[in-house]
Amino acid sequence: MIPTLTWTPEGVRFLDQTKLPLEENYRLAATYEDVAEIIVTMVVRGAPAIGVSAAYGVALGALKTSATSVAGFAPEFDRICARLAGTRPTAVNLFWAIDRMKALFAELRQSGATLVDVQEKLLAEAHLMYDEDIAACKAMGAFGGELLPADGGVLTHCNAGALATCGYGTALGVIRAAVEQGKRVHVYADETRPFLQGARLTAWELMADGIPTTVICDNMAASLMRQGKIQAVVVGADRIAANGDVANKIGTYNVAILAREHGIPFYVAAPWSTIDLATPTGEAIPIEERPAREVTHHAGKQLTPHGVGIYNPAFDVTPSRYVAAIITERGVLRAPYADSLREMELVAK
Repeated sequence: MIPTLTWTPEGVRFLDQTKLPLEENYRLAATYEDVAEIIVTMVVRGAPAIGVSAAYGVALGALKTSATSVAGFAPEFDRICARLAGTRPTAVNLFWAIDRMKALFAELRQSGATLVDVQEKLLAEAHLMYDEDIAACKAMGAFGGELLPADGGVLTHCNAGALATCGYGTALGVIRAAVEQGKRVHVYADETRPFLQGARLTAWELMADGIPTTVICDNMAASLMRQGKIQAVVVGADRIAANGDVANKIGTYNVAILAREHGIPFYVAAPWSTIDLATPTGEAIPIEERPAREVTHHAGKQLTPHGVGIYNPAFDVTPSRYVAAIITERGVLRAPYADSLREMELVAK
């Protein structure tokens, strides 16, 4: 279990993913503002991990408040939630976690709880989300592992592993489970320009697990598919709309189209908290645009001419028609997703 984030008495300890794979450093977030900055700068990243990080940020804000009553803390609580909600707009897990903390706070306030009770219960809720995330990853891994080939190549894009969650991973959790089931899987990891999550992070954690891994440039996927080296694609998600459209790291849409052209199943693995039934289609998903420097520079070195225009959307949307299955901790869903997602939600209720 890679310690993506860990609660300590001093605050939240984060593995600094901007330094991997060459340096294994940790950053301590002692305040909710520290947590917000760590999310924005991608020290921590991945939709599930962002959600749990935000929950811990809310808890930190409560624990560090100078207020002496719940009523006195309420305006500050709203500011804390607003600050954390403004960090990254695409990952719906962020808003899911904050809304869950808001609901708990409202319930405690209504019940007449003391400020100490509120602080303790908000922290306990964040701990619960942490544990739930790991359990969800392992459950979806068990479901998804059954879908992968007994022997063959699996392509993944970005990093949807332990580093993107509280442990085990979503897409990489599926791969891990397949290996645990005795399957002989060779992973091809897209480098994932411009932040290189595949080359830096996916390769690092799969090598730590001893899973055979080859990093490829993003523009090599089609060639490998044509050569018959890829038998399945599995990726994560930052938001899944009610019709099954999937927002994931930029370049995922390209991979989905290539997989369809070559008759290769394209799977999406994500916890139920990533599914946004309030958003009808992918067209309504907000797409974060990241700083131009992520494209113009690498390792501090400028790669592009001065003054050139830069467009750096962090995500794209893959239409549901390209998705062979959505793997969740509740089970595997198939098209038509508007029906299967709604039915799964009703069953859960």
